[in-house]
Amino acid sequence: MKKNYGHLIILLTTLTACGGGGSGGGSSDPLTSITASLSASTNETQVGSTVTLTWSSTNAQTCSATGDWSGTKAVSSSEEVTINKEGSNTFTLSCSANGATSGSASVQVTGVMNRINITDEIFSNRTSDCANYADNYGSNVRDLTRVIDFEGHVDVEVFDTYCNLSSDNIPNHDFNDSSANFRTNVAEIDRVFSVKRDPQMAAEISQINGRAWDAVMLNGVVVDVRSAGCYKPSESRADADGNTEAGCGPNDEWMLIPLEYSTKFGADIHNAHVQPDGTYHYHGNPNAMFDDSPSGDGSPVIGFAADGFPIYGSYILDEQTGNYRKALSGYTVKQGSRGERTDTNPGGDYTGLYEEDWEWTDSGDLDECNGMEFKGEYGYYITDSYPYIINCFKGEPDASFNK
Repeated sequence: MKKNYGHLIILLTTLTACGGGGSGGGSSDPLTSITASLSASTNETQVGSTVTLTWSSTNAQTCSATGDWSGTKAVSSSEEVTINKEGSNTFTLSCSANGATSGSASVQVTGVMNRINITDEIFSNRTSDCANYADNYGSNVRDLTRVIDFEGHVDVEVFDTYCNLSSDNIPNHDFNDSSANFRTNVAEIDRVFSVKRDPQMAAEISQINGRAWDAVMLNGVVVDVRSAGCYKPSESRADADGNTEAGCGPNDEWMLIPLEYSTKFGADIHNAHVQPDGTYHYHGNPNAMFDDSPSGDGSPVIGFAADGFPIYGSYILDEQTGNYRKALSGYTVKQGSRGERTDTNPGGDYTGLYEEDWEWTDSGDLDECNGMEFKGEYGYYITDSYPYIINCFKGEPDASFNK
């Protein structure tokens, strides 16, 4: 009996494999084909709005969604989905069944963002809470030397204790004019920064170290005030004075200040140049977003430092005179000589070329970080001399600014 059962099992298996006992020949039945179709109620809509996806299939037992939607789906149905991002949103449906080839279909919906045009815009808001800048902004600008057009975007989204500021790092003004000498071409680089809505003074000042972005402007461009240049005569790229624009680290001394150096590190008229990865960034007054005709209490907010405190343009309202004037840095050039020139000392008199040439003497309006409190609000200010934007942080920098 055991042997007979074995023959029976073999026979049943064979019949199943042959599709129920058809005539010989050894060929199996062809696999069933599955077809799937998927359509959207519109192929373009505003970001945040919904579209209806409608789909159907034949010979399918189950379907699943991938791309910009997900989950198990019925073999035929419709569903409203939200368009969450600008640009292409792709929805794919894949259907399958036992013993059948799978089928799939995709549809794309373009998300369009209504943006406020800030091309060459002069700002006016002085509010220190980033929530007051919540919106979607765009610009159309040109790389003047390469004659290439760019679209910039800045999005400010508000949460309970912070704002997310995202951008593609393209400014709201033309760049790379004839005075510039960029070593690298500007590139669109998407970044997101978290800005505290109610920043607080920290127990200790945080120094700028070059390992994080110092600030982000409201036109989406980052600030990175410290250079990688210094006095280093052993560097192969050093000039006759022993200075090099690159190759220096945080442990090197006699760090060059780009806007004090003869080449200005190739900066354009906006005191910005480009890092090796294509990041356009400011070292000083952007010559944009504010002008020489202030109103109210002075120049507007043009950005936020990594610690969340605002960055204002240059002008303040002098409460003693009632007149507008530029905020003055508290730094002055040291008197005297650096000493004799050596492999580690550039020698000569202090001129302001190096960071070590400057000292904070409290000779102006601003503190050692280039900020002050005005009507109960602390902020940093653009200045005509060192440190130009910011020199340290009064608050705790957010980790989202790390490079």
